[in-house]
Amino acid sequence: MRRPANFHQRIAGAAKRIMTRATTRAIRRALALLLVSASLFLTSCARPSASAGDPGGVTFLIESMPANLDPRIGTDAFSERIDSLLFSGLVERDEQMNIRGDLAERWESPDPLTYIFHLRPGVQFHDGRPLTSADVKFTFDSILTNAISTPKRSAYRMVKQIDAPDPATVVFHLTEPYASFLWNVARPAIGIVPFGADAHFAYNPIGSGPFRFITARQDEDVVLARNPNYFRTPPNIAALNFRVVPDAVVRALELRKGSADLELSSLTADMVRVLQNDPALAVAESPGTNLAYISINFDDPALAHHEVREALACATDRESIIRYLLRGEARGADDVLPPNSWAFEPQVTHYPFDPARAERLLDAAGYPRRADLGNMRLHLVLKTSTEESSRTLGAVLQDQWRRVGIDLELRSLEAATLYADITRGSFQLYTLRWIGGNDDPDIFEFIFSSHRMPPDGANRGHYRNPRVDALLEQARVAADQSRRREMFAEVQRIVSADLPYINLWYLDNISVHRQRIANIALSPAGDFDFLTKITLH
Repeated sequence: MRRPANFHQRIAGAAKRIMTRATTRAIRRALALLLVSASLFLTSCARPSASAGDPGGVTFLIESMPANLDPRIGTDAFSERIDSLLFSGLVERDEQMNIRGDLAERWESPDPLTYIFHLRPGVQFHDGRPLTSADVKFTFDSILTNAISTPKRSAYRMVKQIDAPDPATVVFHLTEPYASFLWNVARPAIGIVPFGADAHFAYNPIGSGPFRFITARQDEDVVLARNPNYFRTPPNIAALNFRVVPDAVVRALELRKGSADLELSSLTADMVRVLQNDPALAVAESPGTNLAYISINFDDPALAHHEVREALACATDRESIIRYLLRGEARGADDVLPPNSWAFEPQVTHYPFDPARAERLLDAAGYPRRADLGNMRLHLVLKTSTEESSRTLGAVLQDQWRRVGIDLELRSLEAATLYADITRGSFQLYTLRWIGGNDDPDIFEFIFSSHRMPPDGANRGHYRNPRVDALLEQARVAADQSRRREMFAEVQRIVSADLPYINLWYLDNISVHRQRIANIALSPAGDFDFLTKITLH
């Protein structure tokens, strides 16, 4: 049987129309029915393959193309996650967010301004060149000297000089103490590239990680192969094909019909439940630390009112969304940091669902219900990505906030357009996720310091609080971790009260995969490092 040429597009279009029209419960039912019916249609028309290509390889579905595979440049989630498989760092983080060696066997800091790293012997790049201190020095020098244009430069602004006294030793000299220096030289924040890597390096990246680069086709796929000379245990699988499939329904169908092997946290909860019933598929789950949030633009006249921001928080029924839309696959968040962080502060302001309070706050802010606005109080615009779960969340927020008099307009944008808009402050509200970056308390400086507005940081909502700025400056140079924890605790209490973000939930990590894949151990940060340990049968 032949399926229509535009079959996938019709399914995606139908899903989009359902998203924008239905209530939360209807959304869940419709997606499940759509997936089941479409899957039955596909399986009746074409016989699923036993695997998604090479029996020794794995096809991994991702939502969008990595922006830049040069580890000195790429900052989006897919760039950093794939770079972490291609490149090694001086150090890395374990699952408890402690720093341990990667390329560096050991290191010492004889004073607060000096870090000395001693490299492992015998490490090679994928093309056979030995990795030495000259490569490490070049990697950071190319960032510091503006030899390449990168948003990561500000993270190393305190580095004055880097010395390579011998092939196995690298010495960093800082201009001032920086308590989070080791975090900023850890994988996946940065990977070591070969000496001489230029601005075109991203088209043929050469690293020393567990996988090596083969090909990349824009908006289609990125193909990697096992690095048999990896200085640790090489991966068990021969190849990885990261295939770009933007639509969640189509990703689910590809898994169902056997043309893909796995995905990670890219499907709605209802799609996961439907696919879990397929005997050829399995689901791996673990608690996650990635944060879903709503960012608020403080330059907007309406949102500059604290009462309006608090009203939005009180109008958001997070518990119901987690229970019914996410099927319990998340934990409510009152903070940017996850609870497993050493700096997590539990005593922050909590905003329970209270629509009556939201109405009183909006009255107090000078936004009564108005007949000329259809009994609404205020019109706001929420920008989201085109990703399925983001559009669904927007539709639910639109319904919840309407009940307190907020007329919420949704604008779903392609990733590049969305990032361009929020970087230049062209938004009232947007919703995104912090993936991995919120594990370290230094994120507060990056997203909330008044000195870190784009392009020098991610304070996109132009939040300003002098006390927060002062605390972050002190925490940045404090050597004593207990003192730093006190400073970050106060930052968290202030920020939770000021509401530059409405923190929603920490998402669980969930992977739907074919039964032939075993030994999946997902990390809290939801990175791709688990792929180095999986096996096939």
